[in-house]
Amino acid sequence: MDVIFKTYDYLLPGGIIMIPIVLISLWMWALIIERLFYIRRMRRGDINIKEAVEVVRGRHLSFLSDGLRTRFVSRFIKDRVGQRDLDRNIINQCAMKERPFLRRYLAVITVLAAVAPLLGLLGTVTGMITTFNVISVFGTGNAKAMAGGISEALITTQSGLLVAIPGLFMSNFLARRFAWLENSLDELAMTLRRYV
Repeated sequence: MDVIFKTYDYLLPGGIIMIPIVLISLWMWALIIERLFYIRRMRRGDINIKEAVEVVRGRHLSFLSDGLRTRFVSRFIKDRVGQRDLDRNIINQCAMKERPFLRRYLAVITVLAAVAPLLGLLGTVTGMITTFNVISVFGTGNAKAMAGGISEALITTQSGLLVAIPGLFMSNFLARRFAWLENSLDELAMTLRRYV
């Protein structure tokens, strides 16, 4: 509980701009955590390409995982009609249906990470305006009032950067993972087209 009060005391001088920065941070990290769990679920216990081919040929039908290849093969088995050309088109269609789920929320995470330093910059501007207003009324004699505006400027800038830097890092990390999953999906689709 002490950490919450210390964080509140630290963020309070940042002013009203801290509210959207904190909300953006919470939203962004909720999406990042959801995507990390999704990646884990798509890879955990998934079948390999050899097992996928055996399943499509009807030799092995006992798979229970919820991985990417398993979902793809399950969808194909459910939709296939038994005609070679039509089944190849169904493989392409199954791959296209899986793709939107892979890159879901990635653009939102990137935008939220990019907006955070801009809000920090807005806080810098409002803090400097506050400082100049104090100087225009009291002159440079009221250091405590001037420090409030400078504190607002620095805290919002720092907070915006603290949200943006890990957010952009995680966005790139997730993009690489999803590119790997897409390549895995393409590899499976190409292999299955040969065996259908």
